[in-house]
Amino acid sequence: MAQDQIPQQGEAAAGGADPDPDAQIIRSPREIRIVLSGLLIAMLLAMLDNMIVGTAMPTIVGDLGGVNHLSWVVTSYILATTASTPIWGKLGDLYGRKGIFMASIVIFLVGSALSGLSQNMNELIGFRALQGLGAGGLIVGVMSIMGALVPPRERGKYQGMFAAVMAVAMIGGPLVGGTITDHLSWHWIFYINLPLGALALIVIAITLHLPKIRTSGRIDYLGAGLLTVGIVALVLVTTWGGQSYAWGSWQVAGMLALAAVSLAGFLRVEQRVAQRGEEPVLPLHVFRSRNFSLICALGFVVGFVMFGAITFLPLYQQSVQGASATNSGLLLMPMMLGMLVVSLVVGQAVTRTGRYKIYPVIGTLVMTAGMLLLSRLDTGTTRFTSGLFMVVLGAGMGFLMQITMLVAQNSVALRDIGVASSSSTFFRTIGGSFGVSLFGALFSSRVTDTMTSRLGASGGQAIAGHAQLTPGMLSHLPAPVREAYDHAVANGVHSIFLWGAVISVVGIVVAVFLEEVPLRATPKPSEAESHVAVEV
Repeated sequence: MAQDQIPQQGEAAAGGADPDPDAQIIRSPREIRIVLSGLLIAMLLAMLDNMIVGTAMPTIVGDLGGVNHLSWVVTSYILATTASTPIWGKLGDLYGRKGIFMASIVIFLVGSALSGLSQNMNELIGFRALQGLGAGGLIVGVMSIMGALVPPRERGKYQGMFAAVMAVAMIGGPLVGGTITDHLSWHWIFYINLPLGALALIVIAITLHLPKIRTSGRIDYLGAGLLTVGIVALVLVTTWGGQSYAWGSWQVAGMLALAAVSLAGFLRVEQRVAQRGEEPVLPLHVFRSRNFSLICALGFVVGFVMFGAITFLPLYQQSVQGASATNSGLLLMPMMLGMLVVSLVVGQAVTRTGRYKIYPVIGTLVMTAGMLLLSRLDTGTTRFTSGLFMVVLGAGMGFLMQITMLVAQNSVALRDIGVASSSSTFFRTIGGSFGVSLFGALFSSRVTDTMTSRLGASGGQAIAGHAQLTPGMLSHLPAPVREAYDHAVANGVHSIFLWGAVISVVGIVVAVFLEEVPLRATPKPSEAESHVAVEV
């Protein structure tokens, strides 16, 4: 017989009375800000680590060798993060968010320490995967705990802080990575996580008070395994397709087939688990909510367009505009500032009014406009002009980044808030993976075509390794080749942003169909409580 459920956020009822199944502890703004400091540090760790490694990779390869495995240092981290995201969300819902979140911090720190101690490339790849496993829990844990602590109506005013963390990670990551590598050693890009992570652990342990829970349910291991295989296969498709292997190769086709079979099997297993009254790793009933399904679709589009497109902005600025690679993070500052300012304003407006539908619609429209403006970049565009275009794109992102998470959490019962957080993160991440891969293939094709048309068949072959050209190497190219390459990169970027604008239109359509459901001042009542009891 199922027991009454009380989420981690509720307190035990006095005198043995049945607890409110959706009770939420009321905390003062000061208490929330103290807890938030630990959450922000954890989020910074997860987001900064991938950015900080990039500038150190040449030094790492020179020290450890294994240049053929270079891409796997990044890929292993992304694979582990993406694959573990849904599982971390469900574990938090089942066994308590505080304990699971702290466990993910510990795993991340162990992976960081071991990565810094790596003696060869294979060790580094394996330990980076362990880091990524912990990072998946960091990202989901931060969002689900915030969803538990702060009602949706009040959550908007805190979202600008998370936008600020993203800006710091994207802008500061390459700078910090380069500085540490130059003045200390590449090992310290991993060791620096240890004091920050320890501080986050202490703050969370002392200030975050969520009742412990016990549950008769258990994680759906078969479903979790099938989901993990399917996600890993999908990420490998997006990583390999058009880059390591041709899209029509047996490697990519095999991964697509494996993903299709695994995910189909996963859906079947989840249906059976739900029918037995057990706990599926990803409850399919959450997708019965129209808003939840639509916001996941919108998250996929945002990830596809945003991460897929902005990946190539530093390449354009370094190759065509002659910017320094070391300061590449600073080149994105106009976009980050646009995102940060708009996110803060929107957050306050959402808290004041409790309404949100207008913001995804405006955001997708502005994002489309930003893409169209950036599609006008050419060899003569000044940094000031491109900066203005990036402000527009950043503003569009500011309307969308936190609202997608907010709507996802507002569309489910409190007991499923971890699943909602992980699903929103997952769809945006997968969208970004597909965007980077497909836009990368498009970019490569346009560069090769432009070089061939300007220099003949030998031009495309001479620049076959254009993705690895550094600004220093470009300065040594013959003038005609350099000019042709500049035009090729500009044409490639034009195509990427133009197609990005087309795909953004899909986001506009999805946003229009969102329903205006006023944000709750308290958690959504759960319609089907089960198996969780307060542990006193």
